[in-house]
Amino acid sequence: MNKKFISNADTSVRMFKSDLLEALSKVHFLVPVFIYLPVILICFYITWQDEISFEERFFYAVCGLITWTIVEYLMHRFVFHFVPKGRLGERIHFIIHGVHHDYPNDAKRLVMPPSVSIPLAIMFFSLFHWLVPAEGLWPLYAFFLMGYLVYDLGHYAMHHYNFKNPVFKAIKRNHMLHHYQDAEKGYGVSSALWDLVLAT
Repeated sequence: MNKKFISNADTSVRMFKSDLLEALSKVHFLVPVFIYLPVILICFYITWQDEISFEERFFYAVCGLITWTIVEYLMHRFVFHFVPKGRLGERIHFIIHGVHHDYPNDAKRLVMPPSVSIPLAIMFFSLFHWLVPAEGLWPLYAFFLMGYLVYDLGHYAMHHYNFKNPVFKAIKRNHMLHHYQDAEKGYGVSSALWDLVLAT
Protein backbone atom coordinates (compact mmCIF):
# COMPACT_ATOMS: atom_id res chain seq x y z
CA MET A 1 0.00 0.00 0.00
CA ASN A 2 1.69 3.20 -1.16
CA LYS A 3 1.20 6.01 1.30
CA LYS A 4 0.00 9.27 -0.25
CA PHE A 5 -1.79 10.99 2.61
CA ILE A 6 -1.84 10.85 6.40
CA SER A 7 -4.02 13.13 8.52
CA ASN A 8 -3.34 13.66 12.21
CA ALA A 9 -6.91 14.83 12.83
CA ASP A 10 -8.95 12.85 15.35
CA THR A 11 -11.82 12.46 12.87
CA SER A 12 -11.95 11.17 9.30
CA VAL A 13 -13.95 11.62 6.14
CA ARG A 14 -17.51 10.44 5.69
CA MET A 15 -17.37 7.00 4.04
CA PHE A 16 -21.02 6.34 3.17
CA LYS A 17 -23.93 8.37 1.82
CA SER A 18 -26.27 6.31 3.98
CA ASP A 19 -26.53 7.66 7.55
CA LEU A 20 -27.09 4.12 8.83
CA LEU A 21 -23.98 2.69 7.15
CA GLU A 22 -21.95 5.68 8.31
CA ALA A 23 -23.11 5.17 11.89
CA LEU A 24 -22.30 1.44 11.71
CA SER A 25 -18.75 2.25 10.57
CA LYS A 26 -18.01 4.14 13.82
CA VAL A 27 -17.73 2.76 17.32
CA HIS A 28 -16.64 3.90 20.80
CA PHE A 29 -13.55 1.98 21.93
CA LEU A 30 -15.36 0.45 24.94
CA VAL A 31 -18.14 -1.18 22.89
CA PRO A 32 -16.12 -4.42 22.34
CA VAL A 33 -15.71 -4.71 26.13
CA PHE A 34 -19.48 -4.56 26.68
CA ILE A 35 -20.07 -7.14 23.95
CA TYR A 36 -17.25 -9.64 24.54
CA LEU A 37 -16.48 -9.51 28.26
CA PRO A 38 -19.81 -11.20 29.12
CA VAL A 39 -19.10 -13.86 26.47
CA ILE A 40 -15.64 -14.45 27.96
CA LEU A 41 -17.12 -14.77 31.46
CA ILE A 42 -19.71 -17.28 30.20
CA CYS A 43 -16.89 -19.29 28.57
CA PHE A 44 -14.99 -19.26 31.89
CA TYR A 45 -18.10 -20.42 33.74
CA ILE A 46 -18.64 -23.32 31.33
CA THR A 47 -14.92 -24.16 31.50
CA TRP A 48 -15.01 -24.48 35.27
CA GLN A 49 -18.10 -26.73 35.05
CA ASP A 50 -16.19 -29.17 32.84
CA GLU A 51 -14.17 -31.85 34.58
CA ILE A 52 -10.79 -31.28 32.98
CA SER A 53 -7.45 -30.74 34.66
CA PHE A 54 -5.81 -27.38 35.27
CA GLU A 55 -3.06 -28.41 32.85
CA GLU A 56 -5.61 -29.05 30.08
CA ARG A 57 -7.31 -25.72 30.73
CA PHE A 58 -3.93 -23.97 30.63
CA PHE A 59 -2.98 -25.74 27.39
CA TYR A 60 -6.19 -24.69 25.62
CA ALA A 61 -5.92 -21.15 27.02
CA VAL A 62 -2.41 -20.80 25.57
CA CYS A 63 -3.65 -22.28 22.27
CA GLY A 64 -6.43 -19.66 22.21
CA LEU A 65 -3.98 -16.78 22.71
CA ILE A 66 -1.54 -18.10 20.12
CA THR A 67 -4.38 -18.67 17.66
CA TRP A 68 -5.46 -15.06 18.15
CA THR A 69 -1.96 -13.73 17.38
CA ILE A 70 -1.89 -15.77 14.17
CA VAL A 71 -5.37 -14.59 13.12
CA GLU A 72 -4.48 -10.97 13.92
CA TYR A 73 -1.32 -11.13 11.82
CA LEU A 74 -2.90 -12.96 8.86
CA MET A 75 -6.00 -10.77 8.72
CA HIS A 76 -3.98 -7.57 8.92
CA ARG A 77 -1.48 -8.67 6.31
CA PHE A 78 -3.62 -10.54 3.80
CA VAL A 79 -7.13 -9.11 4.26
CA PHE A 80 -6.73 -5.53 5.52
CA HIS A 81 -3.79 -4.81 3.21
CA PHE A 82 -5.15 -6.58 0.15
CA VAL A 83 -6.03 -4.03 -2.52
CA PRO A 84 -8.15 -5.49 -5.35
CA LYS A 85 -7.59 -3.97 -8.78
CA GLY A 86 -9.83 -1.23 -10.11
CA ARG A 87 -11.72 1.66 -8.59
CA LEU A 88 -14.21 -0.62 -6.82
CA GLY A 89 -11.34 -2.64 -5.32
CA GLU A 90 -9.67 0.53 -4.08
CA ARG A 91 -12.97 1.68 -2.58
CA ILE A 92 -13.46 -1.63 -0.77
CA HIS A 93 -9.90 -1.49 0.56
CA PHE A 94 -10.43 2.10 1.74
CA ILE A 95 -13.57 1.08 3.65
CA ILE A 96 -11.92 -1.98 5.23
CA HIS A 97 -8.55 -0.49 6.21
CA GLY A 98 -7.36 2.34 3.98
CA VAL A 99 -9.34 4.93 5.93
CA HIS A 100 -7.40 3.92 9.06
CA HIS A 101 -4.07 4.53 7.32
CA ASP A 102 -5.23 7.89 5.97
CA TYR A 103 -6.77 8.94 9.31
CA PRO A 104 -4.91 6.86 11.94
CA ASN A 105 -6.10 8.93 14.92
CA ASP A 106 -9.83 8.85 14.21
CA ALA A 107 -11.09 7.83 17.66
CA LYS A 108 -14.29 6.27 16.24
CA ARG A 109 -12.55 4.03 13.72
CA LEU A 110 -9.85 2.37 15.83
CA VAL A 111 -11.75 -0.71 17.03
CA MET A 112 -13.65 -3.14 14.86
CA PRO A 113 -17.36 -2.29 14.52
CA PRO A 114 -19.73 -4.94 15.95
CA SER A 115 -21.29 -5.26 12.48
CA VAL A 116 -17.99 -6.90 11.48
CA SER A 117 -16.65 -8.36 14.73
CA ILE A 118 -19.79 -10.29 15.72
CA PRO A 119 -20.06 -12.27 12.45
CA LEU A 120 -16.31 -12.98 12.67
CA ALA A 121 -16.66 -14.11 16.30
CA ILE A 122 -19.49 -16.47 15.34
CA MET A 123 -17.49 -17.80 12.38
CA PHE A 124 -14.42 -18.52 14.54
CA PHE A 125 -16.54 -20.13 17.27
CA SER A 126 -18.09 -22.42 14.63
CA LEU A 127 -14.64 -23.28 13.27
CA PHE A 128 -13.28 -24.05 16.76
CA HIS A 129 -16.42 -26.07 17.59
CA TRP A 130 -15.65 -28.22 14.56
CA LEU A 131 -11.87 -28.53 15.16
CA VAL A 132 -11.37 -28.52 18.95
CA PRO A 133 -12.37 -31.28 21.41
CA ALA A 134 -15.45 -30.32 23.45
CA GLU A 135 -13.50 -29.90 26.70
CA GLY A 136 -11.05 -27.51 25.04
CA LEU A 137 -13.54 -25.33 23.17
CA TRP A 138 -14.51 -22.99 26.01
CA PRO A 139 -11.07 -22.13 27.43
CA LEU A 140 -9.65 -21.78 23.92
CA TYR A 141 -12.46 -19.48 22.79
CA ALA A 142 -12.33 -17.43 26.01
CA PHE A 143 -8.64 -16.68 25.55
CA PHE A 144 -9.04 -16.15 21.81
CA LEU A 145 -11.61 -13.43 22.61
CA MET A 146 -9.36 -12.05 25.34
CA GLY A 147 -6.62 -11.73 22.72
CA TYR A 148 -9.07 -9.88 20.49
CA LEU A 149 -10.01 -7.46 23.31
CA VAL A 150 -6.35 -6.77 24.07
CA TYR A 151 -5.82 -6.12 20.36
CA ASP A 152 -8.77 -3.74 20.03
CA LEU A 153 -8.18 -1.78 23.25
CA GLY A 154 -4.41 -1.83 22.73
CA HIS A 155 -4.83 -0.50 19.21
CA TYR A 156 -6.90 2.39 20.51
CA ALA A 157 -4.33 3.10 23.23
CA MET A 158 -1.42 3.05 20.74
CA HIS A 159 -3.02 5.91 18.86
CA HIS A 160 -4.16 7.94 21.88
CA TYR A 161 -1.88 7.31 24.87
CA ASN A 162 1.76 7.92 25.70
CA PHE A 163 3.13 4.83 27.39
CA LYS A 164 5.82 4.91 30.08
CA ASN A 165 6.32 1.15 30.29
CA PRO A 166 9.19 0.09 27.97
CA VAL A 167 7.33 -3.00 26.68
CA PHE A 168 4.23 -0.98 25.71
CA LYS A 169 6.43 1.76 24.26
CA ALA A 170 8.14 -0.83 22.03
CA ILE A 171 4.78 -2.25 20.87
CA LYS A 172 3.52 1.26 20.09
CA ARG A 173 6.76 2.11 18.25
CA ASN A 174 6.37 -1.00 16.09
CA HIS A 175 2.82 -0.01 15.17
CA MET A 176 3.71 3.62 14.48
CA LEU A 177 6.50 2.46 12.13
CA HIS A 178 3.82 0.49 10.28
CA HIS A 179 1.73 3.65 9.91
CA TYR A 180 4.36 6.28 9.25
CA GLN A 181 7.35 4.47 7.74
CA ASP A 182 6.54 1.19 5.98
CA ALA A 183 2.97 -0.13 5.77
CA GLU A 184 4.27 -3.41 4.30
CA LYS A 185 5.94 -4.32 7.61
CA GLY A 186 4.80 -4.58 11.21
CA TYR A 187 1.48 -6.37 10.70
CA GLY A 188 1.31 -7.58 14.29
CA VAL A 189 -0.49 -5.00 16.41
CA SER A 190 -0.69 -6.52 19.89
CA SER A 191 2.49 -8.54 19.34
CA ALA A 192 5.41 -8.46 16.92
CA LEU A 193 5.86 -12.25 17.26
CA TRP A 194 4.85 -13.25 13.73
CA ASP A 195 6.58 -10.24 12.19
CA LEU A 196 9.80 -11.57 13.71
CA VAL A 197 9.10 -15.17 12.69
CA LEU A 198 8.10 -14.23 9.13
CA ALA A 199 10.63 -11.38 8.71
CA THR A 200 8.07 -8.63 8.19
